Amino acid sequence: MHIKYIFMIKKLYLIVIVSFITISATFAQAQQNTTTADTAKLKPFPNANMNNTIDIHFNGFAFLDDHEYDALIPLRKTISGTRTEIDMGYNVDTANHFVVGVNPLHEFGGVPFYVQVNPVAYYSYTGKHWLYNMGEFPRNDLLQYPRALINDSVQYYRPNVEGALLRNTNKFGYATAWIDWISRQTPTQRNEFMAGEMFKFAPNPGHAFYVMHYLLFMHDAGTKSDTAAPIRDQGGYQVRLGLDYSHRGYFDSLKFEGGYMFTEYRVRSMYSWRTSDGLVASVYMSRKRFSIFDEFYKGQANYLTFGDPFYSKTIYNRLDVMYAAFIGKHLKGQFFMSFHQSPSHLTDTEPGFRVVYDIGRKVIARFKDDN
Repeated sequence: MHIKYIFMIKKLYLIVIVSFITISATFAQAQQNTTTADTAKLKPFPNANMNNTIDIHFNGFAFLDDHEYDALIPLRKTISGTRTEIDMGYNVDTANHFVVGVNPLHEFGGVPFYVQVNPVAYYSYTGKHWLYNMGEFPRNDLLQYPRALINDSVQYYRPNVEGALLRNTNKFGYATAWIDWISRQTPTQRNEFMAGEMFKFAPNPGHAFYVMHYLLFMHDAGTKSDTAAPIRDQGGYQVRLGLDYSHRGYFDSLKFEGGYMFTEYRVRSMYSWRTSDGLVASVYMSRKRFSIFDEFYKGQANYLTFGDPFYSKTIYNRLDVMYAAFIGKHLKGQFFMSFHQSPSHLTDTEPGFRVVYDIGRKVIARFKDDN
């Protein structure tokens, strides 16, 4: 293997080790000082007495997302449809829950009506500082990765994690580790899974400065009937330094981030690790119904299966302008226009609209305790 690749791989392993050490330190600190806001993130279930109860949950979204890019002609398409998730949960107590349901997708004009139905079936532990899910559970709000690593369009076609997730939250931030099986190996299907970790660390809670870290690994092996098929591995990480001035002035939200991105990939039977790196930066601001998000990348081309394909460009900028047309108790409708700038293509646009609705979890039955 080339000396450069050996050095880069060792650097990646070192960063992974340091990341998990940092996570362990975060887990160990201030377990009695979790803020109300952080605790709420761990509790998707009602906070009232839930012993021996059954609840129901209904949510979903409709979307129209026009990906007609000149810079990515082979990938041009309009994504549109609706997802509706309904599930029922049995709550053993306030911490232990079992949830079963479905999350079907209808694409506008598609036949059959439901082109995809994803099962929802998982166990969830929601403690004061810990969240643990195992099964098939919604990824939204739990795995908010940068688009360069996991594209936001994944929510349309792969809304669930199929595996396990562990999260710890305290006054310094949170840390999450997860694994997601994409495909189980059969005579016709490949063996594919993703795993990763992410954390946010604010050394001085209540102050603007924080650190974000994201790590992703994906393994893609052959089918049982084709043992000679090439085995592919890929991964990436980002480290970002941020400043959060939300609710401290004119803007409702105001965040600045900048950092470093590294990716690598290989086909074991053909070549060893090939690496890419670059710099990332972003700013997000919102005021009432309007919000703007701008992100910039400068570096080498990246090739991640679930990453935004625009990051295969050596320089790229994206500006999202969003307007919440209507906001209700359980409903939000938002128009957005995205402007993409990449080499030789400075005028690509992505108009769209999405409606999100969520009634929350409603207790519908209560049983007497067995004792």
